[in-house]
Amino acid sequence: MEIDLVGESLKFMVLGMAIVFVFLMVLVQIVKLQALIINKYFPEKAPEVTPASSNTTQEAHHVAAIIAAVSEFRKNQ
Repeated sequence: MEIDLVGESLKFMVLGMAIVFVFLMVLVQIVKLQALIINKYFPEKAPEVTPASSNTTQEAHHVAAIIAAVSEFRKNQ
């Protein structure tokens, strides 16, 4: 009797794992198909590039201000 229960439990375990595996494979394929459909009808637009010179100039002003503040702080000590 006990051997029969172990055999049945192994059958259910294998059946359950197979069902989960098949479900996950189907889910992956559906998600890939969904991505293809979305990319076909709603393509991503190229991001607009902002001029680097204004950003670089602003960053240079920040660096200059930090250097001036550190220099002034060291003079006072």
